[in-house]
Amino acid sequence: MDFRTPGPAHPLILDDVRGAQKMLAGVARMTALEGSRHLSGLVGAPVHLKCENLQRTGSFKLRGAYVRIAGLRPEERAAGVVAASAGNHAQGVALASSLLGVRSTVFMPVGAPLPKVAATREYGAEVVLRGTVVDETLAAAEAYARETGAVFIHPFDHPDIIAGQGTVGLEILEQCPEVRTIVVGVGGGGLAAGIAVAVKAVRPDVRVVGVQAAASAAYPPSLAAGRPVVIDPAPTMADGIKVGRPGDVPFALVQELVDEIRTVSEDELSSALLLCMERAKLVVEPAGASPVAALLSDPGAFRGPVVAVLSGGNVDPVLLQRILRHGMAAAGRYLSLRLRLPDRPGALAALLASLSVADANVLDVSHVRTDPRLGLTEVEVEVHLETKGPEHCLEVGAALRAEGYRVIS
Repeated sequence: MDFRTPGPAHPLILDDVRGAQKMLAGVARMTALEGSRHLSGLVGAPVHLKCENLQRTGSFKLRGAYVRIAGLRPEERAAGVVAASAGNHAQGVALASSLLGVRSTVFMPVGAPLPKVAATREYGAEVVLRGTVVDETLAAAEAYARETGAVFIHPFDHPDIIAGQGTVGLEILEQCPEVRTIVVGVGGGGLAAGIAVAVKAVRPDVRVVGVQAAASAAYPPSLAAGRPVVIDPAPTMADGIKVGRPGDVPFALVQELVDEIRTVSEDELSSALLLCMERAKLVVEPAGASPVAALLSDPGAFRGPVVAVLSGGNVDPVLLQRILRHGMAAAGRYLSLRLRLPDRPGALAALLASLSVADANVLDVSHVRTDPRLGLTEVEVEVHLETKGPEHCLEVGAALRAEGYRVIS
C-alpha cells in the first residue's frame, strides 16, 4: 500500500484497510468490545463499547501512525519522521517509529501534560517543546521537516493514516456482526473516515454517526459549505478532537460516507466520562467519551445494536479530577449552598447536624463573619455537599428551609 500524494484523487477502498490490518498484525491489539447494561437500558437496544482506550499507547493513533511510517521508502525512513501533537498522536508516532527502527522527533506544546510528554519520550521519540498552542507547534514541526528532510507524519490528513484507523471498523464488524449504528468521535476526521470506508463497503446499511464537542465543531459548517472551512475553536475539555479545520482527505470521505455529525456540550462530556468510570470501570479521556455523551444526550436517536468507540484513555490526572467534579455537578451529585446563620455558639454545629439528617455529605465549609452585606449578628456559611442526585438536592434545600434556615443560593 503506497499513497504518495494525499488528496481526494487517492480515495480509499476496503482493500486498503484490509492491507493495513495485515500490516498491523502483532502490532496493534484487537481491543475488547464490552457491553453496557446502563446504556443499553437508555437506548432500548444493546450498546457495546469499543475499548480503544486500552490500545497500546492508550488510543487508536498507533494504528494509522504505524501504517504510514511502515509505508515509507528506505530513503524516507533514513531521514527520520517528525510529528506535532499534544498527546495521543505523539505517542502513536513514537512507538510506531521505535518498532520500525525509525528516528522520530515529536514537537509538543510547552503546556502539554507532563505524563504525555514523559510517555512520548519513553516510547523512544525526541521531544521538543515549542509553542503555546497546537498551531504554533505544528508550524515548528513543519519547519523542522523542511530544514532536515524528515517526513512529516500528519495526525489525520493522509490516506495511510486513515486506512490504519479504519481497521477499528473491521474489528467492530467481526466482534459485533449484527451492529446497526457506530458512534465515533470526530476531530480532523481520520478515525470516522476510516471506519466508514471499512464498514460501508461490507455493510452499507450500518449507520455511522460522528460526534464533535460543540465548542470546537468544524465539521457542521464545513459540510454545510461543501468544503473544509476554518473555525476558531473555543476551549473544550475534549482536546483530542479540538481541530480548527477538517483534513482534505478525511473530509471527502466523511462527506460521502458518514451519515450524521452530532455535537455535545461540556456538561454532557463530563457526565459521559463519569459514567464510563462508574458503570463501565473504564478510564476514558473526554474526546474518547464523546460517543457516550451523544448516547446520553439523545438515547432514542440511535438504532441498535450500537457500538460506541472509546477512542482514547490518555487523560492527565489533574484534569481528570476537575472533570469528575464537573461531571458530578452536572449530574446533580454536588450541591453548593450559601446560608445566613445567627452569630452564636452552636449555630454551625446545628446546621451540620441538619445536613447529616438530610443524608448530605459535607465536603467543604466556608465561614464568613466579616462582610458589609451581613447584619451585626449574622454570619454567612457556604457549604459544598455530595448528594445522591437532583431530587436529593431539592430535598436537602427544602429540609433546610423547613427548619428556618435562610438559604441565599
